[in-house]
Amino acid sequence: MAELETHTAVRDPAWEARYHRGALAVMVVAFAVAPFLMYPQFAMQLLCFALFACAFNLLIGFGGLLSFGHAMFFGMGSYLAAYAAKSWHLPVELAILAGAATSTVLGALAGLLAIRRQGIYFAMITLALAQMVYFFCVQAPFTGGEDGIQSVPRGKLLGMIDLTQPLAMYYFVFAIFLGGFLLIHRIVHSPFGQVLKAIRENEPRAISLGYHAERYKLAAFVLSAAIAGLAGATKAIVAQNASLTDVYWAMSGEVVLMTLLGGMGTIFGPVVGAVVIIAMQFYLADLGAWVTIAQGIIFVVCVLAFRRGIVGEIEALLRDRRKP
Repeated sequence: MAELETHTAVRDPAWEARYHRGALAVMVVAFAVAPFLMYPQFAMQLLCFALFACAFNLLIGFGGLLSFGHAMFFGMGSYLAAYAAKSWHLPVELAILAGAATSTVLGALAGLLAIRRQGIYFAMITLALAQMVYFFCVQAPFTGGEDGIQSVPRGKLLGMIDLTQPLAMYYFVFAIFLGGFLLIHRIVHSPFGQVLKAIRENEPRAISLGYHAERYKLAAFVLSAAIAGLAGATKAIVAQNASLTDVYWAMSGEVVLMTLLGGMGTIFGPVVGAVVIIAMQFYLADLGAWVTIAQGIIFVVCVLAFRRGIVGEIEALLRDRRKP
């Protein structure tokens, strides 16, 4: 397998470990103080989309599978969490788990169909499935159609902590994000993650070594869908609504942009990409449609000048400085 990962074989494991510990500490401190430096509602939305981007990066960055339909997992997680909290009156933690479980099941069904193809065919199948889910959400009675599900209650965490308080809700969302992020970090650096990266680099070679590539890719697809559903479910509680925007194809494109901008195949890249994109949408909202044009220009510049994304270029620069 080492032969399949030539781009990582020359790296210093000790330096990599120090870098990840340092970057993780910076990220944790930054998000811990964020609600005191910015609007808490914006910070919570940012955490939800950062987790969504990390889930997508697990699939494309480490599995080499480009999905154009990840909004179906984010959106269905959002809808089911909102419906469970408002109509079933489930506690907030169970409502979020219901949304994540729904996306996990949907991911398994979609994965069984899509994983049989590769490249652009895989991407088109995921897009087609996402559009089917979108039109289901338009017609299904429980989704509220174009109105969506509004006034979703936040309730109390464990029956004690009032989540209507902004700081309490923020740190609950932060805990969910951090748990999802650490789970992805563990998956990537586990034997499963190493095999997944080997399949990404050279699938025929990995198969010749005895690995069942389709099983690994299906597992990665389901894990990515589950974490994306967790992000969508959390977002529904944060925003107190679920709408067609969550499951629309543009959401799939947005998460692709976040991942590529931050650095595909890096642990921290999707987080940085989500911060940049969501910050632009929030602080440049007065520009209206020009925000989309600005995002397009930034994306083109990054693709041309920073092929590895923001974090990918920073990591490459740090490694180059260590060379004698």
